[in-house]
Formats: sequence, structure tokens, C-alpha cells
Amino acid sequence: MEIFVIIILTLVAGLLISAFRVLREYERGVVFMLGRFQKVKGPGLIIIIPVIQQMVRVDLRTLVLDIPTQDLITRDNVSVKVNAVLYFRVVDPERAIINVENYMEATGQLAQTTLRSVLGQHELDELLAEREKLNLDIQALLDKQTDQWGIKVANVEIKHVDIDESMIRAIARQAEAERERRSKIIHAQGEQQAAEMLVEAARSLARQPESMQLRYLQTLTEIAGEKSSTIVFPLPVSFMDTVRRIVEPDVISKDSE
Repeated sequence: MEIFVIIILTLVAGLLISAFRVLREYERGVVFMLGRFQKVKGPGLIIIIPVIQQMVRVDLRTLVLDIPTQDLITRDNVSVKVNAVLYFRVVDPERAIINVENYMEATGQLAQTTLRSVLGQHELDELLAEREKLNLDIQALLDKQTDQWGIKVANVEIKHVDIDESMIRAIARQAEAERERRSKIIHAQGEQQAAEMLVEAARSLARQPESMQLRYLQTLTEIAGEKSSTIVFPLPVSFMDTVRRIVEPDVISKDSE
């Protein structure tokens, strides 16, 4: 009889102890009464009636989910392998437990299909150069679809984009050709600007003939500073005309004498 009483007391004590639950600040308890949803409790100390009530713990912290490598074909028919990382958290514990069987697995599977769907609509160049925009597109689409599960998708980050070796060489050749094209354009623009400036300088000199004389003197000074052994300096035609006008009267006066 005493053993039976001890067993009964032990069971009662166990049930009383199991009735007390402690939930941390980042945890909530979804409580069911005889299989029906009752309320969300926590954090702190809560009491669960054994057998009659059941509780499911839900973590409200931001969770990190690694999206496995996905094989996809871009819009320009390039085969690539992409993996990403997903950050999300539970904002509604009731819907996260009742509306979906396993919100972790459901969110991961949805992230994989959404990643393939969104990235397959873009070309390889966009996939490599516009990751931030693609991250926002994937995040917005996932967040809209997981809202019914009480899940908030905080961020999606594409980690690696792997392409074939032959495609890497093709991209390198394309980049080299692009750099050469830009170099030629810059060189041509420089030649055009230099030609325009020379034309403008010639117009300025044509409007002021005296400036041509000063330019010749400046050129002579520069050449003399180079210590050249022989200097061939062309005289302007206007200068020769001036000398001719000075010399011709003297010749005519001598002939008349």
C-alpha cells in the first residue's frame, strides 16, 4: 500500500513539475487545448495543464537558411550554378504553426524555386553586375508568399555564381575588347578636341597678324634653347613684303641717278 501511495505521489509531483514552463524572451508558446488552438503565451513562466494542454515552442529570432546550389539557365541560354543565403524570422507564431507543417522546410523549398524562377529571367551580365537588385526582387517575392505563414523574409543574398571555364574565357575576351573599344574612343575624342583647338588658334592668329610675328619669335626662342647646331627659321611672307617695299625705293632712286 505504501509503495502504491509513493508511486501516486511521484506521478502527481511529476505532473505538477511538468506543468511549469519557462519561455525565454525570444520564445513564444503556441498552446492547444484538447487539440484546438487556445492562445500564444510567453515569455516568462507559464502553466500548462498536463494531458489537456500541449505547447509548441517557436523561436522569434532571425534564422539563417543556406539555399543549396541551384542549376539554372539564364535568359541568354547560359548554364550557371547559384547558391544564396536567406534571413527570415517568425512574426506570427500562430500562423507559423497552424498554417504550415514545417515552416523551416517550407521556406527553404520556396526559396529554391523562387531563386531559379527570378534569376532565369535575367541575362548573365545582369546576374553578375546587378546582384543587389536581384536580391531585392527575390526578397520581395518570398516575403509576399510567406506572409500567410507568419514569416517575414528580412534579406536574401546571392553568394556564388559559378560558370563554365569556357564561358569565363569568353567573358575575359569580351572585357578586353570592351577596354580596347573605350581606349580607341578616348583617343579619337582627344584627336578631335586637339584639332578643334588648333582651328580656333589659327582663326585667332588670322584675326591678329601681329600675333603671328610674336609666335615666330617665341618659336625661335624655344629652338635656340635646345642648343641645335643648325636652325632653319622660315620668315613670314608679310615680313618679306615689308622688306621688299623698303628696298625697292632705294633701288629706283639709284637707277635714276
